[in-house]
Amino acid sequence: MKAIYLDHNAATPLDPRVLDAMMPYLREEYGNPSCRYGPGVNAAYAVERARLQVAKLLGAKPGEIIFTSGGTESNNLALRGAVRSMGRKHIVTTSVEHPAVLNTCKDLEHYENCTLSILPVDAEGRIAPHKVIRAVTARTAVVSVMTANNEIGTIQPIVEIGSLLQKEDVLFHTDAVQAFGRIPLNVVNLHVDLLSLSGHKIFGPKGIGALYIREGVSFRPQITGGQQEFGLRGGTPNVPAIAGLGMAAELARLEMDNRSARITSLAERLRDRLLSDIPGLLINSPPRDCLPGTLNISIPGVSAPRLVESLDREGICVSSGCACSEGKQGPSQVVLAVTGDPDRAMSCIRFSIGPENTMDEINHVALTLPKILSRPTP
Repeated sequence: MKAIYLDHNAATPLDPRVLDAMMPYLREEYGNPSCRYGPGVNAAYAVERARLQVAKLLGAKPGEIIFTSGGTESNNLALRGAVRSMGRKHIVTTSVEHPAVLNTCKDLEHYENCTLSILPVDAEGRIAPHKVIRAVTARTAVVSVMTANNEIGTIQPIVEIGSLLQKEDVLFHTDAVQAFGRIPLNVVNLHVDLLSLSGHKIFGPKGIGALYIREGVSFRPQITGGQQEFGLRGGTPNVPAIAGLGMAAELARLEMDNRSARITSLAERLRDRLLSDIPGLLINSPPRDCLPGTLNISIPGVSAPRLVESLDREGICVSSGCACSEGKQGPSQVVLAVTGDPDRAMSCIRFSIGPENTMDEINHVALTLPKILSRPTP
C-alpha cells in the first residue's frame, strides 16, 4: 500500500516539472557559469533566470537574492554576517526559532562573546512586537524572528515588527523557510533586511536555498573564495538545484492560492475528526494565523516517538517535532516554550499536509489513529 505522507514541513516530494527543469543541467548543460564560452553562458543564464523567479515570488530585485545550500546556511550567513558587519555583539530572537537560528546564536554567544535576548512567546506561540522593540539596545546587531513556525505553524507579526524596527539602527532577519512559497510574502511590505528560504519545502530539490539581502545593506561574506553570488558566497553554484529552486518558486507563485485552500480544508477535516474521536486530545497549533496544512496535537500520556513508529507501521508518515531534531529524544522545545507543559511537549505529533494528499487519506488517518491508541501498550 502506498504510504500516506503527512510530513511536508520536513520535506516535500520533488515536483516532476521541477525535475524536468533540472535535467538539462545534469546532462548536456554541464558548463561552469563563471566561464564565458557557450556551455558556461548557458549555465549562467539558468542561474540568473532562477534568481529572477525567486525574486518575483518575494517582490525583491534579482540582485538581492544570494543562492546558498539551504535554509541552515542562509540563517548562518544572515546572523554571522550581520554581527560581523554591524560590529556589535547583541542578538534578539525568540524561544520558538528553528535550531538553525537558535544554535547559531548560541555559537556566536560562546565563541564570539555575543549576548542573546531570547524572548518568550504567548500561548499561541506568537511574539508581541512591542516586546521585540523593548529588547533592542545600542549594542544590538540583528533581530531574528521566524515568519512561520515549523512545528506548530504560528505565523508571526513580521510586518508589525519590521515597521517598528525601521526606527532602530539594527538589521532585521526572518527565517521564512516554512513560509516561502506557502503564504504570500513581499519583502518591501515585511520591512526585512534579510530573509532565509529553502527549496525542499516547496517541491524543489534538497540542498539549495537562498538569502535575500536588501539592497544597500553592508554585509560580510561567510564563505570566501571567488566572486560568485556578487562576492557574498564563494564557490561554484549548484546549477541544477538552482534551476529547480527557480521552477519551484515559479510554480508556487502561480499555484499558491489553490494549494493553500486545498490543504487548509484537509487540515480542518483532520482536526475536527481527531477532536471528536480522541478524548483528551489537545491542539497545539494556533486557531488563527497558522501555516496552511499544519496541525500539531498532543495526547497526554502517550509517547510521541512510539506513536510515530506505530503510525509508520500503518503506512502513515508524520513527525514528532522538528525534523532536524528527530535523532534526539526529548520534549518539543517549541511546544514546551508555548505551553510550559513537559508532558504535552513529550506527547506531541505534527501533521503537515500537502496538495497531493486526498480526503480519503485524511479520513483513513482519522480512523487509524484512534485504533492505535486503543491497543494495549506493549
